[in-house]
Amino acid sequence: MTGTDAQHDSTTRGARLSEAGAPAVWSRDFALFFAARAVARLGDTMLPVALAAGLLEHGYGAGAVGLAMASTAAAFAGLVVFGGVIADRFSTRRLMIGADLVRLVTQSLAASLFFTGQVVLWQVCAIGVVNGVAGAVFQPGVASTVPRLAADIQGANGAIRVAESAAQLAGPAVAGLLVGFASPGGVFAAHAGTYAASALCLLLLRLPPLPEGARVRAGRGIRAFRADLVQGWREFGSRPWLWGVIAVWCLYMIAVYGPTVPLVATEVVQHHGPRAYGLVNSALGAGTVVGGVLALRLRPHRMLRAGAVALFAFFGFPAAVGAGLGVPAMAAGAAVAGAGMSFWGVMWATSVQTQVPADVLNRIHAYDVAGSLAMMPVGQALAGPAAVTLGAGHVLLVSAATSVAVATALLAIPAIRDLVRADAYTPPH
Repeated sequence: MTGTDAQHDSTTRGARLSEAGAPAVWSRDFALFFAARAVARLGDTMLPVALAAGLLEHGYGAGAVGLAMASTAAAFAGLVVFGGVIADRFSTRRLMIGADLVRLVTQSLAASLFFTGQVVLWQVCAIGVVNGVAGAVFQPGVASTVPRLAADIQGANGAIRVAESAAQLAGPAVAGLLVGFASPGGVFAAHAGTYAASALCLLLLRLPPLPEGARVRAGRGIRAFRADLVQGWREFGSRPWLWGVIAVWCLYMIAVYGPTVPLVATEVVQHHGPRAYGLVNSALGAGTVVGGVLALRLRPHRMLRAGAVALFAFFGFPAAVGAGLGVPAMAAGAAVAGAGMSFWGVMWATSVQTQVPADVLNRIHAYDVAGSLAMMPVGQALAGPAAVTLGAGHVLLVSAATSVAVATALLAIPAIRDLVRADAYTPPH
C-alpha cells in the first residue's frame, strides 16, 4: 500500500468515526481505557525502584539489575510480533485482560520472594521473562484500541500520555516510600495490584466493532499464521518513514535508553538513596506530563519532524547523572527529557495509528514495538560490564551524546522529516 493509499484509508476511517457520532476523545469507554493505562503505568514506574533497591539489598550489583530488566524486555521484543498476529485474529480486549491477570500472578510471586528474603537472580529473571511474554500479547491491542474509541486520535494519545505521565510522577515516589518504610516486596505487591485494577477496567470496557473491511478473516494452521506475519512485514517494509525510525531507534536503545535506565537507577540509589531516585523519576514524570499537554495543544503539519526536534531534550537526563551533578540538577534534566520524550511519543503513536490501515494495524504496531525495543535488552545487559570497564558516569555521558546524534539522524532522513499528517479530525474552534 502506498503512502497515498494509507492516507486515504486513514481519512476514510476518521470520517467514518465522525459520521457514526463517535466522541472526539472522552466517553465512558475511553475513560475506562484511560484509567487502565494510567494504573498500569503507575505500577510499571514503581518496578525499577523495587528491582534496584531489592537486588542491591541482597548483594547484587548494577549488572544484576540490568539483567533483571533485560529479561522482560528481551521476551517482550522477541515475541511481540507474534502477539500482533494473534491480536488481529482474536478479541484484543480479552487478550489484554488475560495478560494483566498473568502479570498479577507473577508479580505476587515476586513479592513473596522479596518478603521472605529468598531472592535468587535467575528466579527474578524468570518472572521477568513471563512478564515479557504477557506484555507481548497485551501491547499490540493498544494501538488499535485508541482509534476505535475516539475520533481525535492525537487528542486521545495526548490524554493517555498525560495519564501515564502523571502515574510516572507518582509511581517512583510511592515506590521510594514503600522501600524506605516497608520493603521492596511491598512494591511488588502494589505492582500486582495495579494489574488487577487494569484488568477490571478492561473487563468493563466495550469496544465498538471494527468496520467490515477492517476485520481479518483468519485462516487456520501454521501456514496461515506465517502468511499473516509475512503480510505484516511487507506492509511494514513498504513505509520508509516507519522502518527508518525503527532503524535509528535501534541505536537509541543500545547506546542511550538501554544503559540509562539501569545505570541511573543504580547510580542514584547508591549515592543518594532510593528516595532520591524516586524524586528524580518523579521529575521525569512531571516532564512527561508537560510534554503530553503540549501534544494535546500543538498539531504540527509534519509530526515526526516536530517530535524529532523535541527529542534533543533527552540529552540533559543522562548527562546530569553522568556528570555527578546534585539531585536538583538531575531532577531538572529528567524533567526536560521527559517532556521531549513524551511529545515525541504522541507524535509517533498518532502517525502510526493514522498512516496504517486498520486491518494490519496490530501487526504493524507489533513490528514497530519489536524493532523499537529489540536492542534495549542488549543495551541493558551491556550496561553493567560497560560501567565496570569505563565507569558508570562515562557510559552515561556517551549515552547523552548519542541521544543528540539520534535526533539529528531522524531529521536527516527525508521520509521521516517530510511525512505529512494523515488524520482527518480537526478540533472545533
